[in-house]
Amino acid sequence: MGQQNNTYTLHRIILVINSPRFQVLIFQGVYDLVNGHLRHTGSCDEPPNYEETSFSDGTVAKGNGTGNGYDIGEHRAIRHSVVSAFGHDTLDRVPNIDFYRNAGSVSGNRAVRPSLHELHHNGEISVPNMAEDGDSSHWALPGDLESVLPQDNNVFVRFGWIKGVLVRCMLNIWGVMLFIRLSWVFGQAGWGLGIVVIVLSCVVTTTTGLSMSAICTNGVVRGGGAYYLISRSLGPEFGGSIGLIFAFANAVAVAMYVVGFAETVFDLLKENNAIILDQTNDIRIIGCITVVLLLGISVAGMEWEAKAQIVLLIILLVAIVNVFVGTVIPATPEKRSKGFFNYDAKVFMENFTPDFREENFFSVFAIFFPAATGILAGANISGDLKDPQAAIPKGTLLAIFITGITYLGVALSATVVRDATGNINNTIAAGMNIVCNGSYAAACENGWDFSSCAVTKCSFGSMNNFQVMTMVSGFGPLITAGTFSATLSSALASLVSAPKVFQALCQDNIYTALKFFAKGHGKNNEPIRGYVLTFIIAVAFILIANLNVIAPIISNFFLASYALINFSCFHASYAKSPGWRPAYKYYNMWLSLFGAVLCCAVMFVINWWAALITYAIEIFLYVYVTVKKPNVNWGSSTQAVTFVSAVNNALTLTGVEDHVKNFRPQCLVLTGAPKNRPALLDLAHCFTKNYGLCLTCEGQKTRTVTDLNAGMEKNQMWLNKKKRKAFYSAVVCDNFRQGAESLLQVSGLGRLRPNILMMGFKKNWRTVDYADVQSYTGVLHDAFDFEYGTVLLRMTQGLDVAHIIKAQGKTTHKSVLRGPDGTWSLSKENNFLTSSWCVVLSVMAPQSRQAVTVNDRLMSINTQFQRKQGQGTIDVWWLFDDGGLTLLLPYILTTRKKFKDCKMRIFIAGQPGRTEQDKEEMKSLLVKFRIKCAEIHVIDDFNQKPSSYNWKVFEDMIEPFRLHEGSKSTTNAEALRKENTWKISDAELDTFEEKTNLQVRLNELLQENSRAANLIVVSMPIARLGSVSDYLYMAWLDILTKNLPPTILIRGNHKSVLTFYS
Repeated sequence: MGQQNNTYTLHRIILVINSPRFQVLIFQGVYDLVNGHLRHTGSCDEPPNYEETSFSDGTVAKGNGTGNGYDIGEHRAIRHSVVSAFGHDTLDRVPNIDFYRNAGSVSGNRAVRPSLHELHHNGEISVPNMAEDGDSSHWALPGDLESVLPQDNNVFVRFGWIKGVLVRCMLNIWGVMLFIRLSWVFGQAGWGLGIVVIVLSCVVTTTTGLSMSAICTNGVVRGGGAYYLISRSLGPEFGGSIGLIFAFANAVAVAMYVVGFAETVFDLLKENNAIILDQTNDIRIIGCITVVLLLGISVAGMEWEAKAQIVLLIILLVAIVNVFVGTVIPATPEKRSKGFFNYDAKVFMENFTPDFREENFFSVFAIFFPAATGILAGANISGDLKDPQAAIPKGTLLAIFITGITYLGVALSATVVRDATGNINNTIAAGMNIVCNGSYAAACENGWDFSSCAVTKCSFGSMNNFQVMTMVSGFGPLITAGTFSATLSSALASLVSAPKVFQALCQDNIYTALKFFAKGHGKNNEPIRGYVLTFIIAVAFILIANLNVIAPIISNFFLASYALINFSCFHASYAKSPGWRPAYKYYNMWLSLFGAVLCCAVMFVINWWAALITYAIEIFLYVYVTVKKPNVNWGSSTQAVTFVSAVNNALTLTGVEDHVKNFRPQCLVLTGAPKNRPALLDLAHCFTKNYGLCLTCEGQKTRTVTDLNAGMEKNQMWLNKKKRKAFYSAVVCDNFRQGAESLLQVSGLGRLRPNILMMGFKKNWRTVDYADVQSYTGVLHDAFDFEYGTVLLRMTQGLDVAHIIKAQGKTTHKSVLRGPDGTWSLSKENNFLTSSWCVVLSVMAPQSRQAVTVNDRLMSINTQFQRKQGQGTIDVWWLFDDGGLTLLLPYILTTRKKFKDCKMRIFIAGQPGRTEQDKEEMKSLLVKFRIKCAEIHVIDDFNQKPSSYNWKVFEDMIEPFRLHEGSKSTTNAEALRKENTWKISDAELDTFEEKTNLQVRLNELLQENSRAANLIVVSMPIARLGSVSDYLYMAWLDILTKNLPPTILIRGNHKSVLTFYS
């Protein structure tokens, strides 16, 4: 060390910090010795260089007792242009590619940037742990809303489980197929496979019935039937889609039953030679007349419909008994000619095997299955039952059992051959030597020759005659009456079910366009409009006039409904929601899953393309409801699974190490109530939408727990209504800092924790109490201590519009809005702040120019980051390397639609003579980061003194807060300092003169280069804790951002958020 006029040339100083750690500061330059301190005055060869050395014994460096250390070869370095660029030495580093390298990089040494702790706490070293870095650069970051009106049990007509469920289900199951298609099914499939058809159908309906029973016993069941069951279990998305399809299927079922009735009437007309036109048109005419009469009965009300159902059931039961009685009455020659031979072993065995003609097992199943689909007839009028929880399980399952036994009984009554001529002369005379074999062997052995049916199609037999039941029965007209009863009762049940389900769907307002059909009439709230719509759909399908065409369509839709009922039950159990507690003891989740899979499988084997179309429609409706997001909350299992999935994913994340490539901005935004600072919320939303977490937070004083909870729910609903993907959180606190400190520590869950603090600039810092200023700056210090990235937004107009909202709330929800022509009009507003900001004015008061100006200002505040930005620039002044957050956040903005026309310009600090080199280095770094920018500007005159005018502005700004102890005696100065510790001392101004000059000079450069920018982003200065007073720090922030376009100050936590590695 040489001496010359108190000037020292330092080549190397080695300081022992604490054993065994050595910290080597390498200074190469010329320094003055002033008051025992060294001040850099010039350069010998190059500016000072700060390095951390490794150790001769190979141990890992440790400091401050933190247990952190380095890998050998890692170093901290000041980029050569720092001192030249800013005019003074600083631990802060300008952006450098070495900070973003992985450990052991072959392309260069990894540099360790100063930590936020070092910058904030007077340079105390806190070195991050790099020993286990590997391939990564760590950046460790710390009631039911259903709108259902209560129903008066004394007014509505209520049914018990027999009349309301059992009778209705049996009538609907014993439909058109029982008398005019069941014999045909057994003719095609034989009674062997026929029993399989029946059992398979019963398995599907029984598993669905058990699932439905579980749902019904899991809470109060209201009107809406299958739609209500599915929607309240799986949610509006599933319920809305299947509810619409199920209502449509019931409407089509009306057509199927009416066509079956019309076929029977036509056969009667044909027997009596009274055909009107031809078969097809006669069925259409009879069907349309019939559906009009049924509509009249339905519109008359549920009470009349229920009475009609009882009469029809009696007729139907008598007709079924009549069939079995007829099988034991000896057959007459006329009946034998038509293929009926009573119970005969040969006929029985011949009918065991299948004989499919233009059909197969699944096509026959598809035609038969509607005969089992009436199981929801009772559930569909759940709103009209006295006790649906008890009635639906009991009545439905008993109906399935009774009807299943009936179908099996008919199957085993295989007393009719497949083909018969109906010619009484086709007997085999005694003595004729005929060998009885082949398809007509049973008839041959019974003395009848029906072999001609092999050449010419016969009109009788189970394969050809749909009225076999009438022929077999003891008294034919009873079967006709039973057919009428079965078809009309099922049609009537479907005609009632479809509008009821559709009305419930419309009342929930899942599809807003269908709200018209929600209105009911009369004491039973009858869906008259739904009846008319069902009538129109039924007539449209009646015009098809072919039962075998309509039946598969219905099978498809009903199977889809049953699949979802089963799946909803399984889904609720799988979600393990505590609210899923069905009282029905015979329920099993795996049985429900089996039922769902079985329904889907049967759908595809019946008709794969029809199944695909059905599910395509369901998916379309599901997506539609999902996008529309109806305002309902039914506690569905979908919500439960979403919750469980979120918890599991959050727990999974706790085991995943942070990686720079997975960094996402997760913002803690101090908005107060979200609507109070809309520009701050909108900016945060731009950062985090589809990227990360956004928490809007508020600290409240002297609020009760009830008020706090109500406010949290209200503000979250406001965020949802405004389509802001954010959460709201609030804490009760005594002051701003206390609330913010609590939120900084406890917000988030596991890895889903905020890593960025966002707040607005405190514009009124010069007029409020010192306690408020101290609280505000204290929050910034806390954010640095907790290693949060920090973002401050300043807008010249200000951010807080709470006083306008408060004034608006005092009116009767009417606001005066200024139109585009400058005129004012009254507009009703809801309780939440709308996107149209307005000044609340007296209707009778004249409009002042000041009020208009205020309104325009607030409109600008509200829409600043909501409207699309025009062509312009986002100017990023990336002066200090904070890990890349200052660069990443504006880049994210450029990816948003609102900012897509804005180009990004990068401004960096450089030294004279190295402008092009610095620009190329930054250009190379941006290319590696894959971040595009329009321009790169190197500013090399930061170290110039600010203009006298701007310095005077700064001095005037801090004048009320200065101590001015320099002009006092030593004793008086010391007393002043003790009495006014919060004021800015002369010594403090001298100590931080260079940093103060930098803030004032930087504002001049911003005014010069970025005055026309759409948005300015600047590296935030950091105030040393305990060294910089609160007022001086606020003055820095104020003078830096004064008279500028919207400006964001950003300081990352000095851990990399960008990487150029794949």
